[in-house]
Amino acid sequence: MGHKSNPIGLRLQINRTWDSRWYAEGGNYAQLLKEDIALRKYIIENLPQAAISKVVIERPAKLCRISIYAARPGVIIGSRTSRSASTSSRTCRRRRSRRW
Repeated sequence: MGHKSNPIGLRLQINRTWDSRWYAEGGNYAQLLKEDIALRKYIIENLPQAAISKVVIERPAKLCRISIYAARPGVIIGSRTSRSASTSSRTCRRRRSRRW
């Protein structure tokens, strides 16, 4: 019997990178991880027509930068551009202020 390996974990050093790029200081790793999961779930559930393939979350300093890779970016960029961008930043700010 062979051992099964995770294909994403196997290729991380070769041709892929992490989907979350941040470093947690102290004891707030769990809090940031919960925020990541909640943000990804929120984005994927609210934009199902965009055919999202990847959501990358970067947290430089006290900011939150979200990159969405989609097959149909017009669904995201359409008339809801300002609303979706402000919603994501508002969600990130709101979650960061809340204690888990």
